[in-house]
Amino acid sequence: MDSIFFFASKVVHILIEPLNGVLILVFFALLFLLLRKQQLARRMLSIALCLGLFVGYLPSSQWGMRALEEAVPQTPLTPAVLAEVGGVIILGGAIEGGLIAQDRGEVSIFSAAERVTKAMELLRQNPELPFIFSGYSGRLMPQGPSEADAFKQLLQEQGLGAHPGYYENQSRNTYENFLYTKQIIDAIDKNTVKDANLVKGEKDSTAPKPWLLITSARHMLRSLQVANKLDIAVIPVLVDYQTSKQQSWHRFDLVEGGEQWNALIHECIGIAAYWLTGKLEFR
Repeated sequence: MDSIFFFASKVVHILIEPLNGVLILVFFALLFLLLRKQQLARRMLSIALCLGLFVGYLPSSQWGMRALEEAVPQTPLTPAVLAEVGGVIILGGAIEGGLIAQDRGEVSIFSAAERVTKAMELLRQNPELPFIFSGYSGRLMPQGPSEADAFKQLLQEQGLGAHPGYYENQSRNTYENFLYTKQIIDAIDKNTVKDANLVKGEKDSTAPKPWLLITSARHMLRSLQVANKLDIAVIPVLVDYQTSKQQSWHRFDLVEGGEQWNALIHECIGIAAYWLTGKLEFR
């Protein structure tokens, strides 16, 4: 069932790409021209033009994206907060494993690079704090090393290879990120309790601690609710913001607008699909 859900999500991802819609409309316009249906062709071209203008005018996507990015408040990482956490969970999505890493021998970091840079900042500042990197690949037909393997290589290149950590390299989507991460956290908590040698009736000072969760701001709402569903206590660390608090009324960028609309629709459909299938829980 999870494989069917994953495959369906990839099909939907292709269909919701706004610029794909423009191309489809242009295709039908050309088809209608060949069929000598000029009125329908003009209608298709008009709709394609309007869609392109709407997608490229950045306020159209920034309204929804800003609301999504501000749905979960940022938690100040004070020394008191850091002293009470069990570790850091880093969600994949910023690193390219696959054939690029395999053929070029270099790890590529994409637009969500702040997931990696923020993680490295925390690991350098807290050398005893363990981490879990979660991510295999979001591709339908993955090839080459996983995201987790690529992150491991990146840590070694940055001099952090000896930092205590765990690599989860099976997950293909957000739900699987937390499903497999929970197994690692449960094993860590079990070993912690075992090593504490607690006697019966003694207060348990090794109760599970919350983990810092690093992911893109637009992705945090869905991630947090999936963590709630699986009873994983997390403290959100939001990165990779795509909007400011000011509105860009004068900006037009078809590429940036297309990317923002794609991410916004992807998250909204993801939240709805996860809620309908019982993969998240709002608290």
